[in-house]
Amino acid sequence: MKAVGYKQNLPIDNVNSLQDIEIEKPKATGRDILVEVKAISVNPVDYKIRANRPAPNENWSVIGWDATGIVTQVGEDVTLFKVGDEVWYAGDLKRQGSNAEYQVVDERIVGKKPSSLSFVEAAALPLTSLTAYEMLFHRLQVSKDDANKSILVIGAAGGVGSILVQLAKKLTKLNIIATASREETTSWLQELGADTVVNHRHKLSEEFEKYNLPAPEYVVSLNATEQHVDEIVKLIKPQGKFGFIDDPKVMNVMPFKGKSVSTHIELMFTRSMFQTEDMIEQHNILNEVSALIDKGIIKTTVAENFGTITAENLRKAHAFLETGKAKGKIVLEGF
Repeated sequence: MKAVGYKQNLPIDNVNSLQDIEIEKPKATGRDILVEVKAISVNPVDYKIRANRPAPNENWSVIGWDATGIVTQVGEDVTLFKVGDEVWYAGDLKRQGSNAEYQVVDERIVGKKPSSLSFVEAAALPLTSLTAYEMLFHRLQVSKDDANKSILVIGAAGGVGSILVQLAKKLTKLNIIATASREETTSWLQELGADTVVNHRHKLSEEFEKYNLPAPEYVVSLNATEQHVDEIVKLIKPQGKFGFIDDPKVMNVMPFKGKSVSTHIELMFTRSMFQTEDMIEQHNILNEVSALIDKGIIKTTVAENFGTITAENLRKAHAFLETGKAKGKIVLEGF
């Protein structure tokens, strides 16, 4: 089968950083389903793995953690899906990724694709939806009914922020304060439901003062956490909750002690990596988000379609994501 992979960790401007390859088609056994991949999207995890994780024993490493497709085979223990079902999922960091014509994936981390979206529209959402939902409701344990609290979402215009703002708007009564730095991304966040958008190029405490904003009970930092942590300490309400998803080189949580702020890290891959007993929660989340989309409550966050799934197009997608200027999600479709 066709796939895109790498053998060496190389800069994205090197043509060998991602290559068009042929590899063996996998088979579904146990709780795995075999999916014919129709569309994918690209996330920061893709370029981080490509640049830093060695390929296994001179073999090709195939990455990609967001896909939609059709079930073509099911393992003997599968109960949630049948051949012909249209599905969406993010996948498992420990297994072959979705930059391939076919992929095996555990049914417990797969959901029913929204019927109202095309394969390519839906491909933008699995990883970011799981990350945003788990952060809000599993890590920060946000109440869906508390109308007296605020959440600050830093770096909100990217893939995770674009869905997190929508989930917070539609499923909770929180006052949503989002950050952006460009006119285009500010408008995007207002459209998605942010009550206030402030500029993270300025000191956040000064922005809060300028707009007379309340101290947030919840703060979510989606990128550049190291740059913002001092301001978060100043702003967050005592006994608040702080969550982040990026990879700070150093993260000193001690300044939060005075305010008894709890700190939470969200990694969407934890459940599949460790085969946790509640792994099926990802199946449930994806089905819930799928239903919200089909009811018109949540919309897709596709911003750029980079064409067919080839090494050349994926190199372009990685290069664009590495600039940090992406709004919404980059998608590719078909081989």
